[in-house]
Amino acid sequence: MQTRAVEYVFKPATTIALFAVALALHPVHHDERAAFVVALALSLAGDVFLMLPADAFIAGLSSFLLAHLAFMVGFVLAGVAVSWTGIGLAVVAVGAATVGRVVVRTVRASEHRGLAAPVAAYMTVISGMVVLAIGSKNPLAIAGALLFYCSDALIAWDRFVSPKTWARPAIMITYHLAQAGLVLSLTR
Repeated sequence: MQTRAVEYVFKPATTIALFAVALALHPVHHDERAAFVVALALSLAGDVFLMLPADAFIAGLSSFLLAHLAFMVGFVLAGVAVSWTGIGLAVVAVGAATVGRVVVRTVRASEHRGLAAPVAAYMTVISGMVVLAIGSKNPLAIAGALLFYCSDALIAWDRFVSPKTWARPAIMITYHLAQAGLVLSLTR
């Protein structure tokens, strides 16, 4: 129970701190920052939904889906290189063919089969965010997006495929490093 109380405080506090950092930075592209601030606000909503004692998984998933769309808008506003987005497509194709395929197949075959479409939609959107982050050619954005991809893959694997005792701290570490990388990428 004590671990849960720490999470209730520090998970949203970390996102709020990153929100403040994003506002304090002098970004290269102000429009990109605006989109990222929206993404962080939506991420905060997702954090809260996923921490609730009641299962608010769809609300949390929806909040993060919208956050990834906001990140995508930010990347497009700042500019992406077509050749690098091709590399991004290759990266997410590998993720979709390996982890993504197993997760969706497992969800469809489980008592959670009603979540198959929302999970697949979310996977598509976060994959798009990763593609555009790679297309940005910004090392911090790329690292942040890939860490977000890893964090969410861990969530999906832990929730639907095979729970692991080490998953929760690994998810939190990769998630907060992901958000930090994305925020810091604003300064290029």
